[in-house]
Amino acid sequence: MIHSPAPVGYIVPMTGRQFYDWQTAGGASDVLRLVEALERAEVTWCAIGGVAVNHWAKEPMVTRDVDLVVAAADIERAKALLTDAGFKAETHEWSINFTGRSQVSIQLSTEEFYRDFPSRSVPADVHGILMRVASLEDTLAGKIAAWRDPRRRQSKRLKDLGDVARLVEAHPELWERLPPELRQQLDKPS
Repeated sequence: MIHSPAPVGYIVPMTGRQFYDWQTAGGASDVLRLVEALERAEVTWCAIGGVAVNHWAKEPMVTRDVDLVVAAADIERAKALLTDAGFKAETHEWSINFTGRSQVSIQLSTEEFYRDFPSRSVPADVHGILMRVASLEDTLAGKIAAWRDPRRRQSKRLKDLGDVARLVEAHPELWERLPPELRQQLDKPS
């Protein structure tokens, strides 16, 4: 079948993956390689942070950070798998950071707080990329913990507050899970 070109002046809309790829200078292929490497090896993992928020919120926002966690027993294995997949690894106190070919920054958290998240993860389509994300409750808990962390820059904590607001707007039942100091900063959903 021959397809005729779009009419002059017609703008062909981008898919979610194309938009993400454009915003991250090729990040979709890095994220796809990450997912493929972990899934092929049957590693128990999930995305956390802004990527998980994008799944649960009503409207996704592009983020260049891909935060994830694996089962504690799989940390070194995941590091080796991602290195074999072409990522460069840099180990820090609370994470292993990976860089690929794009502007996406991949951070494998090694913090104890997140260790059980993969066991409760769910399949998701984020920006047109199939992956595993933390459960709704775990995503909220992670964002609250990040917002409370005094070591984080103010700009990061404000983004965390905005992410909590996005989650509560999309899932008003989460209001009851918010600590009092967060309820004071957000409007109760109607």
